[in-house]
Amino acid sequence: MAKSEKKSKKIKKKLLHKYRLVILNEDTFEERLSLNLNRLNVFVLGTLSAIFLIAFTTLLIAFTPLKEYIPGYSSTALKKKAIALSFKTDSLQRVIDFNEKYFASIKQVLQGEVSVADFDKDSIIEAVRQEASEVDLSPIKEDSILRDKVDKEDKYSLFETATSKANFVFFPPVNGVISEPYNVKTKHYAVDIVVEENTPIKAAADGTVIFAEWTAQTGHVIIIEHSFGLISVYKHNASLTKTQGDLVKSGEVIATAGNTGELTTGPHLHFELWSDGYPVNPTNFIDFK
Repeated sequence: MAKSEKKSKKIKKKLLHKYRLVILNEDTFEERLSLNLNRLNVFVLGTLSAIFLIAFTTLLIAFTPLKEYIPGYSSTALKKKAIALSFKTDSLQRVIDFNEKYFASIKQVLQGEVSVADFDKDSIIEAVRQEASEVDLSPIKEDSILRDKVDKEDKYSLFETATSKANFVFFPPVNGVISEPYNVKTKHYAVDIVVEENTPIKAAADGTVIFAEWTAQTGHVIIIEHSFGLISVYKHNASLTKTQGDLVKSGEVIATAGNTGELTTGPHLHFELWSDGYPVNPTNFIDFK
């Protein structure tokens, strides 16, 4: 017991024994700085410094982009790309599975492996008769009114449609001189209107943009689908202000005139008008002067 107490006092004395750290000028031996230390203070100070250094380094790596420079740690951009590729792969796998099932079904049909199901015609007819007998098919007042309304609509729908088409008015996309008119013999199903470059091109009528892209031969092209099966086409534009799927109003700017494409001979608008898949002469409906 006495030995253990003596040993603990000895250790305590070593830990608390004071030392003096002196910093001297090497040339003049002048004392610049002096510190009173003991082993316990040095141990505590070293431990706290190590803990602070480890914590600071951990936080610096965890919450800054420096972690991306650590070997074996993937960057955020690579993770995003990996996730996107994973979703895309999953979608492609579903499409492949669907196509495989579809081709397998077609293969069975071509090889005559489709099983023929046996139906009892008498039971089916009897079931239909029972269902029909349970329904009250006697006409009511509302049914008679609806039938009369539908008959009138069917009777006069042709004239109403013709009136609506006759009242359909086009807006001139540009005003200018026609350099090349509509000609069926030369298969020029359009009119070419000479205008200055960057002249605003306007929609001929209300509609939806179904095509707005660049083509090598005709440059920037925009196509608009209108009511009653009408389609208007605008080619050789310098730029487009609308994209596919946009809704446009009559007279709204959709592009600027230009000289783009291999088949152009100068700044102009190549304008086509189609009705139910057949070309029509735009000058029959629009005055470009």
